[in-house]
Amino acid sequence: MSENINNNDHRDYSASQIQVLTGLEPVRKRPGMYIGTTGPKGLHHLVYEVVDNSIDEALAGAADTISVIIYKDGSISVEDNGSGIPVELHPQTGKSTLETVLTILHAGGKFDNSAYKVSGGLHGVGVSVVNALSTWLVARVARDGNIYEQKFSRGITTGKLEIVGKSKETGTKIIFMPDPEIFKETTEFQYSVLEERLREMAFLNKGIKITLEDQRDGKSQVYHYEGGIKSFVEFLNKKKNPIHKKVIYIDQMKEETTVELAIQYTDCYTENIYRFANNINTEEGGTHLSGFRAAITRSINEYGRKYNIIKEKEENLAGEDVREGMTAVLSVKLPDPQFEGQTKAKLGNSETRGIVDSVVSESLSGFLEENPKIGKQILEKALSARRVREAARKAREFTRRKSILDTATLPGKLADCQSTDINETEIFLVEGDSAGGSTKTARDNKFQAVLPLRGKILNVEKARLDRILGTDEIKAMILAFGTGIGEEFDISKLRYGKIIIMTDADVDGAHIRTLLLTFFYRFLPELIDNGHIYIAQPPLYGLVKGQKVIRYCYDEEELQAALKELNDDKIKISRYKGLGEMNADQLWDTTMDPEHRVLLKVVDEKNYTTDETFTILMGSDVEPRREFIEENAKFAKNIDA
Repeated sequence: MSENINNNDHRDYSASQIQVLTGLEPVRKRPGMYIGTTGPKGLHHLVYEVVDNSIDEALAGAADTISVIIYKDGSISVEDNGSGIPVELHPQTGKSTLETVLTILHAGGKFDNSAYKVSGGLHGVGVSVVNALSTWLVARVARDGNIYEQKFSRGITTGKLEIVGKSKETGTKIIFMPDPEIFKETTEFQYSVLEERLREMAFLNKGIKITLEDQRDGKSQVYHYEGGIKSFVEFLNKKKNPIHKKVIYIDQMKEETTVELAIQYTDCYTENIYRFANNINTEEGGTHLSGFRAAITRSINEYGRKYNIIKEKEENLAGEDVREGMTAVLSVKLPDPQFEGQTKAKLGNSETRGIVDSVVSESLSGFLEENPKIGKQILEKALSARRVREAARKAREFTRRKSILDTATLPGKLADCQSTDINETEIFLVEGDSAGGSTKTARDNKFQAVLPLRGKILNVEKARLDRILGTDEIKAMILAFGTGIGEEFDISKLRYGKIIIMTDADVDGAHIRTLLLTFFYRFLPELIDNGHIYIAQPPLYGLVKGQKVIRYCYDEEELQAALKELNDDKIKISRYKGLGEMNADQLWDTTMDPEHRVLLKVVDEKNYTTDETFTILMGSDVEPRREFIEENAKFAKNIDA
């Protein structure tokens, strides 16, 4: 078949139609390309960009103190005592170097190694993007005995570079107000979000002092850790039970790459390895992580063989056996990092794998020889993990699904859907037969499946995989999902695009939801990482007039607003504590209909506080949980006794 093309249709297509964006216009036009999102995460990323510059000054030996202040008007400042951004005329732009750095993309000291041998800000987009996305920005530089100041608005220079004072000190201070035209969702900085990142940066760069002050409510904190990532591991394990007190610590440079590693084992059954390259959290791992894993598995096996802890006829420990209960922080700093993917979440330098492997193997072997008691404790835990893994493999045989179409192996109480298209299929996890019955009646069985769960599932935070696979409710979920679990997990076999947790709006429902989230986080994290886990939001209240519900409200605030708006004393308030209290039509209209429902997508931010929260709430140690409840009770607005 030929296609008839009329060339005259394009006769007006000319150079005048090609849009050329100058200066920082591209940033304001497509902010997501530069900071990922214009939501809260992107907002806080602005601060990290400026802090990264200050960290680079510290890595170069020019700074040791960084101060972050949130002001009452919503603006924020980042100040360091580094060498100060140069202010002399830049030979290429004819502007001051300060103005050049703040108004031209990719202008800075990070693009060759003369200014910074190791740069954490290399992954970033620079202070010019912060300038572009701010209503106003003021830059102050202390240098050469003077204090210089220049002002900007939405990336455009609004004032000349001026000397506003004298100073014997040096450093840079950037103050800015995020632009509500860009950050429509919120321009309000969250202390807790900044606190986590700044604490992390202080751990990763030992000796640096970082202060955070919030003038809105007077909160302030100083982060300063001479122990570096060794202190980081101790911090991560403060709510856990380490099996050895002494932290395994390595800090060595090889071929211009610094490898820093801290390890401490706990009595937990999961591993937590945090990996960084030039202070960047490489969530997806990379060559440094591969080198570390290879080295630790080999070193521990060699030690076990040497001292006959692993018997001659026994097979070697697997990597997952060696890493069970491990809390580790791996930080590499290298001159020319190559990151893979747009998110820069994976380190790609091929030579780094060998460097990390060599450094860790040599240093860890030496540590184990010098600390035989710790070596034996680690081996005993790993051997126990192997026994459990072998038992779990046998248990998995009962949950293995032969094929996507083999419904004979599906759990009996599953009400499956007709479609097999993962782009539309979804499964509701509901508590009990009553809610299950309502949900099955309400659903569209073309694409919606329902799996009722009896009571509260096992708290997996306190259990190993073999015990978990022995529980009926968890086996039913694994069979229904189709992916398998553990070393046999295969996301390509997932049967439902959305796995929706739908529990009652009471204390028991919240507990069941938390138990399910713990299971997904600890044993099926790939489902969270790939965006398959959701939480349904059934309404808490129905406003009834006569015999008809005229409005649904999803929280107390919405209820009060609705009552004020309707202003009618004949309205009755119906409180829904259980899904079974709603009839099928109501459940469909409010909670299951894709056109009208509200779903919360479960996202793992890949930070250490998530792991800590699950440990506190679901772990066996009561005292940290009591402290958490006491500290956070003030945030609980409505509690049903």
